[in-house]
Amino acid sequence: MELVTVDIGGTHARFALAEVAGGRVVHLGEAVTLKTAEHASLQLAWQEFRRQNGGSLPTSCAIAVAGPVGGEVIKFTNNPWIIRPALIPERLGCDEYVVVNDFAAVAHAVAQAGPEHFLHLSGPDTPLPDEGVLSIVGPGTGLGVAQLWRHGAGYQVQPTEGGHVDYAPLDGIEDAILSRLRKRHRRVSVERVVAGPGIVDIYETLAAIEGAPFIPRDDKAIWTLGTNGEDGLAAAAIDRFCLSLGSVAGDLALAHGACGVVMAGGLGLRIKDTLVRSGFAERFRAKGRFEQIMAQMPVKLITHPQPGLFGAAAAFAQAHRD
Repeated sequence: MELVTVDIGGTHARFALAEVAGGRVVHLGEAVTLKTAEHASLQLAWQEFRRQNGGSLPTSCAIAVAGPVGGEVIKFTNNPWIIRPALIPERLGCDEYVVVNDFAAVAHAVAQAGPEHFLHLSGPDTPLPDEGVLSIVGPGTGLGVAQLWRHGAGYQVQPTEGGHVDYAPLDGIEDAILSRLRKRHRRVSVERVVAGPGIVDIYETLAAIEGAPFIPRDDKAIWTLGTNGEDGLAAAAIDRFCLSLGSVAGDLALAHGACGVVMAGGLGLRIKDTLVRSGFAERFRAKGRFEQIMAQMPVKLITHPQPGLFGAAAAFAQAHRD
């Protein structure tokens, strides 16, 4: 079966054609990326993709959205679009459709992607287990978290709000980061620290500890300066980010009863070399009496170029596998 698969974020909406069979994705076409700011609605962006595709599209679709899924209206945090699922057949001309949370789509991608799409980060360099729970963790604009339960030839995906659990500092520097964040937030979640924008508070906390003058920068500038080595303070902030990310990923794996962890998201890909060299693995393992168990858990990074599109199509394939 051929379908349209869509991955909608705050800035971009990505479209592609996919083919599914037997509950799996057998082909994903080339992605077309449209800016959400240049289209007033999903329907109008859909029409543009249809125009680029020669004027016709399949009558089935899978849509991954960056936000909660459920209810009569789906709204986006950083995007004025809304989706009314009941109107998808009328507005998009699709008789069959699936709408999933974007990180649920990533978990579906993890379930169906081949081993060539995974990079080893820490733990034993072995394939991800075929049985049991995998924790999916993705730092981006926010911190996405999902569970993937593999059982025999099948699997189940459970999206979560794990990015909003409490932040637990492990040393004096992280105490200082928490203290800074508490001036603005009564409750500090892990997303405040180990998502992309959190690098600003880490950077400015380190500057305060050093007593060093610094130029206020946004998160994009800090990530750029830190990864290319132009700013030592920014590089130190990224190292600290990796430490905290290791702690959080380990905590989530313990909470999920996981036998493996997959890191996802564009930010993970951007800092993959730093993650491998950093204290990420040490912090991931540092769980007291469970350290030996954590040390035996493989941690991978999914490198699929379009996990949202691939995963949305996989979600459709699972929903319509019969």
